Formats: sequence, structure tokens, C-alpha cells
Amino acid sequence: MDKLRKFDTKVQYLKYKVLREVARQAWNNTLLENVLDIPKIIVPGKTPTMRCCVYKERAILAERVKIAMGGNSDRQNVIEVIDIACDECPAAGYEVTDSCRGCLAHRCEDVCRRGAISFDHNHVAHIDKTKCVECGQCAKVCPYSAIANRKRPCQNACKIKAITINEENAAEIDDSRCISCGACVYQCPFGAISDKSFILNVIDLLKKSRQGKNYRLYAVVAPSISSQFTYAKLGQVITGLKELGFHTVIEAALGADMVAQAESKELTETGFLTSSCCPAFVSYINKSFPDLKPHVSHNLSPMATIAKYIKDTTENAKIVFIGPCTAKKMEVQLDSVKPYVDSVLTFEELQALFDSKDIDITELEEGVLDNASYFGRIFARSGGLSDAVAEGLKEQGLEDFELNAVSCDGIEECKKALMMKSKNLLKANFIEGMACVGGCIGGAGCLTHGAKDKMQVDKYGQEAMEKTILDAISILK
Repeated sequence: MDKLRKFDTKVQYLKYKVLREVARQAWNNTLLENVLDIPKIIVPGKTPTMRCCVYKERAILAERVKIAMGGNSDRQNVIEVIDIACDECPAAGYEVTDSCRGCLAHRCEDVCRRGAISFDHNHVAHIDKTKCVECGQCAKVCPYSAIANRKRPCQNACKIKAITINEENAAEIDDSRCISCGACVYQCPFGAISDKSFILNVIDLLKKSRQGKNYRLYAVVAPSISSQFTYAKLGQVITGLKELGFHTVIEAALGADMVAQAESKELTETGFLTSSCCPAFVSYINKSFPDLKPHVSHNLSPMATIAKYIKDTTENAKIVFIGPCTAKKMEVQLDSVKPYVDSVLTFEELQALFDSKDIDITELEEGVLDNASYFGRIFARSGGLSDAVAEGLKEQGLEDFELNAVSCDGIEECKKALMMKSKNLLKANFIEGMACVGGCIGGAGCLTHGAKDKMQVDKYGQEAMEKTILDAISILK
């Protein structure tokens, strides 16, 4: 099967090939001696596949290898820019296009308070970049729409304005603003922005588990897995995880059931809450709306909640979370989460891990993954958490509390809701925040991103044996 079919873009495919080769060398204990040869393994000939010359392509691949091996340890942020790969985009900012008719009105000049607009002998406008402050007023008043904002894809993707362009014309990430959602990672057409991988940590855990170390290794999988690995059956993915060496596979959706029950009760006690499930959303509140921090639900995320339960009830357990989210790689560094989750893999990385061991999951028997309710499973898509909180209120006899929830689909909607709440203009008493459009199914670490994914999640939820939240969490008692 052509591996490219498992991904949306060739950039994802290239990232996967690097991860697969790094993992393969790590399994064989040859990574350190062969690390410099990996770019040549991926591009073996003298003909470049994506760049101007094979030497530059291999130089960029060498940087990708570093990120696949954990990236820059001096930076906590898991999102990194590969400077050498970030040189193909045009300079960002407002530019006068060929549509300028050299009109006599010169509205663009009149509105510019910085004196950045000048005209040549044909009355065609020009923008002095040293004076321009990117206010965009000239573009608004131009009658021909001749002034365009040439924002780079990464800047367009980053709705919280954490990306700027440095003096070398490369993207630069402001860690004080960045929420590690990975939107820029997915949208960069040259793959110049990537998320650090902890795939080597996971391989180390799997190796030691196989060697008889005194711990059981659990894979906690996000419910959005139901929309991934579409070329195989979900049960085959579960068997594949056990083939890799995981002792047990648990649904993060069971943690979601636990959160839904606790969060609905907390809501009745506080009167207003924002959700705590999406780490990028919580990070956004902490960085941009600090006054609302006290209103963030005190519950851990579903990942951390179920991981805590496993470690509290199982001696010598180690846990790897597998999901669509790059921000989870930041969440596991938090003091409140670090004791419970030992490492994180994205679905992209899991695919690379399967193929590094030549595991064709389509040839495996189907395992079983069934320990969560419909409501826990639909946390994967926008609106699912609010539905689950409503169900939690109902099942606990708390219907007298009138839920007025707003489901924010993407960080732009989150920003709007939080802004309104900060100004006491929001009537809702519960804000469900999902940084990625669509919810977790839109995460940067997904194999595929599409509208059909929501239907897959709902179908997966309907297949749950446990029909209520209480039914699901009863197995924990």
C-alpha cells in the first residue's frame, strides 16, 4: 500500500519518512552511528525531490532528524522552526499589486499616518516597508482592492499572532504567546515548522518493557482515533499496539466520562466554568486572559484523569498517550500531569512506529477497545463535551441547573467567547473551548483532516456498549 495515501499532504509524508527511519534505527540500536546517513537514506540519489538541490534537501532533512530525536532541549516549546527550510515564502506584509490604476484620488496616501505611501511618475503607489506598520488602512480605502496583505501561511494559520518574520526572513515563534496547537505545523507548505517528537522515549519504554523491566506499559488512545487509520479497522490498530509491546490499550474516552461527571457537578457549584480538556485552550486562557484562570475547570484533562486512575490503582504502570494533539506534548510537562503520563505520540508518529517494525495492521486480527460511553467518545469533536456535561447533569439528578453552554470551534471562536466573558457580555455559563477547528479531529498530529471525521466519531460513539456515563465509570469501582 502506498504510504502517501495515509496522509493529507506530501509534507506530512516526508515528516513520516524521517520519523520511520529514526525509529527503525532506534529499534536496531544503530541510530547514533547512522544518524548522519538518514538524509541520504531518504533521498538516496542525486536528484532532489522537493528542493533546488539535493544538498540543501539533505541539510533540511538533517534538521528534521534532530526534531524527530527530540529537538532543541533548550526550548520548552514543542513547536520549532527549521530556519533553512523557511526561505521560499515571499516577504510578508502589505504590497501594491498590478491592479493599481494610478488614480488621482490617492486615498491610500491620505489615510496613511506614517507617510509610507509614495508614487512614481505613473502615479502608481509604492509602500516603504521601513515606515509601514501593517495597519491595513490603505488596503481598506483602495477603490480597486489593489493593495494586498501577503501574509505567510503560518501567520494566517496562527490566529493568536504568535508568529512573526525575523531579519533573516524566516518565521519566528513567540513562546509567550504560542499555545502549541500546531496549526502552523499543518499549514506550512514547505514543512518549515514542526513539532518535536518523543518517539525515542516511547521506543525506550517499549524496549525495556520487552526486556522484562518491572512495569506494565499502557497505551491510552484518544477517541479521535476512530477517524484515523481509515485503511484498516480500529480493532486491527489495537492489535498493532500490542504487537509493538503495549500491555494494555485503554480509551482516553473513559477519562472523558470521568471528567464529564465531575465537571458537570463542579459547574453547579461554581455557576460558571471553562473546560479544561484542550491544553491549547487552557494555555490560551493562562497567557491571554489571566483574569479568567480561576474559572478554568479544576479537573485534569481526560488523558491525565484516566492516567492518574491507572497509576493510582496499578503498581508500576507506565503510560503513553496517543492522539492527534501537539499541545499534549506541552501538557505532559506540567507539574500537575507529569507524574501520570510518561510520554506522548501523535497519530503520525504511531504510523511511523508501526512501519518501523514492518507491522502491517491490515493483516492483523481485530482486538477490542470498549470501555467508554457514547458521551466520552464524542469529546473528540466540537460540541461533544457540552453534550456530555448536559448528560452528566441529567444522570446525577442535577437537571435543575440550567446549562447554557457555548461550544467554541477553533481558537478564533474561543477568543471571541473569552473576550465577551472578560467584559461581562457573555450569557453562557459554560465555555467549551477547542483550539483546533472541528475539535480534536482537527489536531495537527492527525493523519487526515476532513469533515467526514465528525461522522466517524459519532458512529464510534454509538457503537459503545456502555450507554451512559455512569455505566462507563461503574467499571472503575
